[in-house]
Amino acid sequence: MTITKEDKKWIDGMTYQEMLELWRFAPTGYKPFLGETGIYFGKVMQKKKEKIGSSKAAEISKLVGWAR
Repeated sequence: MTITKEDKKWIDGMTYQEMLELWRFAPTGYKPFLGETGIYFGKVMQKKKEKIGSSKAAEISKLVGWAR
C-alpha cells in the first residue's frame, strides 16, 4: 500500500495529540496504519513526540487517556 501526497499532508498536519488519539482508539486494521502510510505515520508521530519532549508527551498521554 503506497502512501499518497494527501495522506502525507494529512499526517504532517496533525498534532501529536491527534495522532495519539488515533493510535489508541482507531479500530484494528485502520487504513492509515497499514503499509507505507502506517510506517510514515509511526515515524512522524515519534518525531513529534521527541520534539515536544517526554514531559509534554506524558501530559498529553494522560489527557487522552485509555478509554472512551
